[in-house]
Order: sequence, then structure tokens, then C-alpha cells
Amino acid sequence: MKFKPANNIQDLQYFGEFGGVNPSISDSSTYTFLSAKTMFDTFEGNTDGCYLYSRHSSPSNLYLSEALAAMEGTESANVSATGMGAITPTILQICESGDHIVSSRTIYGGTYAFLKNFTPRMGIETSFVDITKLEVVEAAITKKTKMIYCETVSNPLLEVADIEALSVLAKKHNLQLVVDNTFSPLSISPAQLGANIVIHSLTKFINGSSDTMGGVICGTTDFINSQKSVIDGASMLLGASMDSMRAASILKNMRTLHIRIKQHSRNARYLAEKFDADGLKTVYPGLESHPSHKTFKSMMNEEYGFGGMLTIDVGSLDNANTLMELMQERNLGYLAVSLGFYKTLFSAPGTSTSSEIPLDEQKKMGLTDGLIRFSIGLDNDIERTYQMINTCMKEIDIL
Repeated sequence: MKFKPANNIQDLQYFGEFGGVNPSISDSSTYTFLSAKTMFDTFEGNTDGCYLYSRHSSPSNLYLSEALAAMEGTESANVSATGMGAITPTILQICESGDHIVSSRTIYGGTYAFLKNFTPRMGIETSFVDITKLEVVEAAITKKTKMIYCETVSNPLLEVADIEALSVLAKKHNLQLVVDNTFSPLSISPAQLGANIVIHSLTKFINGSSDTMGGVICGTTDFINSQKSVIDGASMLLGASMDSMRAASILKNMRTLHIRIKQHSRNARYLAEKFDADGLKTVYPGLESHPSHKTFKSMMNEEYGFGGMLTIDVGSLDNANTLMELMQERNLGYLAVSLGFYKTLFSAPGTSTSSEIPLDEQKKMGLTDGLIRFSIGLDNDIERTYQMINTCMKEIDIL
């Protein structure tokens, strides 16, 4: 039976304390117990339905976690205050001193910096590889490797990881496959393709209004419980816990996610096809010219399209900056980092979201100065948007 992520979200039903159609927000940092024994049992992790302390969990956070687990089709999930607050404890829960990670070379700059500069302090080393070349991935695996880490659609070059093939490779070598699915919620469901753990920055498409940060780890109940352990759980001990107010806000926004993703994808595909026809170097998974177009298509939940992210190369950083400033002036969007907003956001990744990656590494992976990353918004009249962008490009001699 075909996996239907939006149906799983829709089928969740929560009532508020007084019968409200939205669940009540648990505006408490700590929780009372009717008996001392219940408190002890809760500390030991042996009590269901009791809450200990909001750094561990809260009713509001559990509601959101359940919705996200349902969306990805995993047994459980745990939300965090930021996307990095989901990524870092996941890595540290799986790996310890002496372990090794094989990671995609094109990943979010913060994740790259954590793996390249921070985890070596703890004796954890990482090999960065072209994740689209399975023979290269396998060649990088050693006896010390514990994890393959990738993004479904990579930031910012939009390389597509073959999750099914990577899953086979991970199982063969007894590794954990950890997939950041931030760029492709609903469009691709990595856990259904064999990923062990799925991560999102909720800050982006899932929340969709650029007004809060958040992250989530989706996986087995055993793994999520291990992260929440008061004894040695990385999420519990590192403390990147989500606030209940924010959890309630994101849960409400999740109810429209399926509508928003369809429009993001529709608009992005239209613009990508137009830019490509104009002769611009355009990268979008929905274009047949994308090296992994067929891979994406084989994995996707078709009704949600190829996502809202695309890149173009305008030749130089000066061209990129001039175009982005002009587009912002014409109210076509914002020169800003992040993604998933209702307005289009654009940035030059080499000097922003990927600036943590050294210049020589950027060149090796094909991250050029003239690259502009677009997070395409929810514009109703995308033809009008294209004409306005086209005018901007002609004014500054990009076209």
C-alpha cells in the first residue's frame, strides 16, 4: 500500500483540555506527582503518561513529535529547539571516540563545520564524499565507521542521495543511515526507503512562516528513548529542548504543509524550466537535465513534486549580489538565508549558508561564486513573478 504522509498527519486527532479543536499548550517547565514512587519510576523511564521536566518532554512537544513521526512513518520522534539541536545529539548518540562517519560532501554548512571542526575534538573523524557515487561511499567505509550521513537533497547544490541504495550499503556494513530531509518534506519519505533516522530543521518548510526555530529526530522508539535518557541521552543532556509554545505553533502549521509543498514545487518547477530555457545554468531535481532526476523520481511521493529549491549560476558574485539586491527592491522576495517561507528567499551560499566550508573545498564540490540559491515562495501568479525576474536580469545584462 502506497505511503501517504499527509493522510497520516490528517488522521491525528487531539482535543484541548476544554474540548478545543487545538490541543492545550502545556505552559509548565516542571510537573507535579501524586506520589513519590511515581516520580522515581518516571526518572527511571518506567512510567507512561507522566511528565518529568520540560527539557525531557512535555505534552505539547509530544503532540508535535507524534505528528512528525506519522509524517515520516517512524515509530517515534523527538523535537528540539533548532535543526542543529537535532543533528548534533543524533551524531553524538551514535558515535563515540574512535568512531568514523562517511558524510556527503555537500551538506548544510553548520553540519559540515560540526563534523569537520568540532567532532574531531572528541576523537570522531569524518570522510566527506560524493554521495551520488556509491562506489566512492563504500570505499570510504572502514572498520571504525558507524554512520552514513547525507541530505536527501543537498544544501546548496541540490545533489540527490539514492536513499534506497545507501540503505542497502548501510545494512551490508551494519551502519546507521542518517538522512536530513529538510529540503524535501512529504516529497520524499526516507524512512520508507530504508533510512534508520530522519532529521528535519522544522525552521524551514514544515513550519513555513520563518517565525520560529525547531528540529526533529524521527526513528525507532528505542533510539528516541535512548536520546531522552536522563543517564546518557544526548538530547536530554545537551539540552536543546523545544519550548511548548513553539511546538504548538509548528503543529498548527503542519496542517497546511501538504498544500504549501505542492505550491512551492509547482512554482519552482515553472521558474526552473523558464530559467533553463533562457540559457541560465539551472539546477532543479525536476529538470531532466539534473543528473539525479530519475533517482528523485523513483523515490518521490509524486503529488508533492520536486520541491521548492533551485539554483542558478549568474557568473560572478558581483552579478549575484546585484541581481539579489534588485529583486528585493522590486519586492520579488528577500535577500535572506533559510528557506520554506511564503515569500521567495535568495542568497549566495558561498558567502552565507555554506561559508563555513573552506574555499578550496567549495571549488572541489562545484560551489561557484555566481551561484544563487532560491527558496521559491507561494506566489499565486508565478508567470508574473518570472517576467519580473527576467526584467531584472536583462537590466543588469545577465540575459
